[in-house]
Amino acid sequence: MRPIGFSTGAIALGDFRRALRILRRLELPVIELSALREHELDPMIAALGTLDLGRFEYVAVHAPSRLENWDEHHLVSRLSHVADRGYTIVLHPDVVHDTRLWTNFGKLLCIENMDKRKPIGRTARELAQLFAGLPRASLCFDIGHARQVDPTMSHAIEILHEFGSRLRQLHVSEVNASSRHEPLNMAAMRAFLKVSHLIPEHIPIILETPVVEPQLMRAVDDARTALAVDVLPVP
Repeated sequence: MRPIGFSTGAIALGDFRRALRILRRLELPVIELSALREHELDPMIAALGTLDLGRFEYVAVHAPSRLENWDEHHLVSRLSHVADRGYTIVLHPDVVHDTRLWTNFGKLLCIENMDKRKPIGRTARELAQLFAGLPRASLCFDIGHARQVDPTMSHAIEILHEFGSRLRQLHVSEVNASSRHEPLNMAAMRAFLKVSHLIPEHIPIILETPVVEPQLMRAVDDARTALAVDVLPVP
């Protein structure tokens, strides 16, 4: 069975402690601590030593998605405290301008493919340009982003064929035309089945679907259905 969990940002935006309290009841083995805005990262780093994360088999931290007050050097310095704990660092490719600053993170640096708003990182060709400067970095495959960029899932298949060996985790949600995350619908689930056979069963799934507490396990079940490994690819 695929290991699965949630992004704290999907459960309680900007409040990782509240999200953890909610998720603790579900006993899921995977967690991503979300710090999408600069001001969220330092409080999270300061709390890492006090959070009850030992029961999670896989822990990731999503770095800020854009820099407004910091420069790259400062962000890399802050994220070194995350890497010291062995946690995966999920990063948007448009944050990277000097790849030399990021190479020491090795495979803990997990580059995410982007939605159609972003100028880079959307396709295998665009990702290749970044990985050329980060040869040890891994891939966070956002399947919702890939579907939004190309509903046929051809780009998704190309990304997984080209960079499947780098695959470290999955982001799963429906991504609408405004690039907002939504719960999975039947169209998204059917599209995801086209590529589920290309995703090894041990790869952790991070749900970014914004759902209220009573719907959490339904979201888990929908994701597992959409990424079933024992079905033929959907034509």
